[in-house]
Amino acid sequence: MIAVIVLVVAVLCALVGVPIRTRLAGDEQRSDADVRRFDLVLAVALGGLVAGAAIAAAVAAPLSHAWLVAGQVIAVAAAAATGGYVVRSVLAFGGIPTRRENFDDPAPDPPLRGGRIIGLMERAAVTVSLLLGWPAGIAVILGIKGLARFPQLREHHASEQFILGTFASVLWACALGGIGVLLGR
Repeated sequence: MIAVIVLVVAVLCALVGVPIRTRLAGDEQRSDADVRRFDLVLAVALGGLVAGAAIAAAVAAPLSHAWLVAGQVIAVAAAAATGGYVVRSVLAFGGIPTRRENFDDPAPDPPLRGGRIIGLMERAAVTVSLLLGWPAGIAVILGIKGLARFPQLREHHASEQFILGTFASVLWACALGGIGVLLGR
């Protein structure tokens, strides 16, 4: 039960972070480094919460059926809602821009548009696949994503952004799927 509460706190932290990050990103007085620092701080905090939830789920007794279903739904929501901060932090460490640094620069936006929504759906689908006991579903999800992105992967930095972002996103989803499995073991 404690693990479920910690996951709810993680989801709430991620949701509260969205308007704060949006305000930071839209403030012309702030640098892009401020936005990256915010993502990193939230990613570390969310990582700590997820680690705490994993420990709590591993040592606790299995949840009853109703609580197990609720906990697994919350694990899916946590995977979807919290992973963006982790993915953006990994991309920043990899030196991959996730948005235009200088808005006066006429350069186009980063190569893989729509990545945040695709990542959210990807993390939810990977987590559901694991919770349903169908790990092969991960291959299906990644295959569809790879085919859909294939034409864009020749653009500058696109392949690096795709590989790093997908890897971080799937690992995060697997961690939360593992917590969902631990809740019922």
